[in-house]
Amino acid sequence: MKTLVFVDSEDGHLVKSAAEAVFYASKFSSEVHALAYGEVDSSTLAALGAYGANAVLHHAGLNQADPVKLSRLVAAAVNETGANCVLFSHDFTGKAVAPMAAAKLKAGLVTGAVDYPDTSNGFVVKSAVFSGKAFAHYSVKTELKMLSLLPNSINIEQGSGEASVSAFDADLGDSRIVIKEVKKQVNESGPVLTEADMVVSAGRGLKGPENWGMVEELAKELGAATACSRPVADIGWRPHHEHVGQTGIAIRPNLYIAIGISGAIQHLAGVNGSKVIVVINTDPEAPFFKAADYGIVGDAFDVVPKMLEAVKKLNAA
Repeated sequence: MKTLVFVDSEDGHLVKSAAEAVFYASKFSSEVHALAYGEVDSSTLAALGAYGANAVLHHAGLNQADPVKLSRLVAAAVNETGANCVLFSHDFTGKAVAPMAAAKLKAGLVTGAVDYPDTSNGFVVKSAVFSGKAFAHYSVKTELKMLSLLPNSINIEQGSGEASVSAFDADLGDSRIVIKEVKKQVNESGPVLTEADMVVSAGRGLKGPENWGMVEELAKELGAATACSRPVADIGWRPHHEHVGQTGIAIRPNLYIAIGISGAIQHLAGVNGSKVIVVINTDPEAPFFKAADYGIVGDAFDVVPKMLEAVKKLNAA
């Protein structure tokens, strides 16, 4: 199977999910082509070879994530490479581009894959459904298959080697979408929330925005991103781009620490894919404890400083 992997970038750097998608594709494909766009250095693109890419097509002329033009770019790349499978990351750009490209190319599309396709008898993809509460297995029978990979679903390994990089031009035509302004999330003290391996999140249990200093300090010591529950963002204690949950950002970090969050079902839907969940709450009946791998019944103002002290000792060792 020949697979085309759509990879996204930001400020000249490939996003974390790009390497994951390429590695994923290499495990069931005989040949992997990556498709990149925008201002990305050729050496950065060639490094995708260490994750399994054989070649990279680069369209440098398109610098904005216009899903209409990107779907046309994908269609042109499929014709160029003869790919019979197209892979996206299940992120903001992938969610917008994949359905358009699938409709244009009349391809079967499975979104949110969480495991490698089963090719022993056709092409069957396991996907998370009902906000991660269950899994479904889809059999894709179209000649051209498309799927999007849920970030942080697999463990990747970096090998050696470089992919060949070639310029790729295509007539993308006009678009009815006009992008007037792009506001990017900037986190000078730690990783961006959507790409963070560790996240420290807090809720109304912190009693006010003036108490967020210990949350930010713990996140800094761990090299983690900060997040919050919806009520906290709604009342203005924290910015809305930190809101995680069903109506906010869905994340799947390796470690999620929830401080003073009860764990309503809407919040759980956005974080239940986390590898390890640690819950700190004064209420032993808080729903979040049922989803936690580790639970601490206690006051955040007593527990978090002790946790912070322990992390600092570990970092100093």
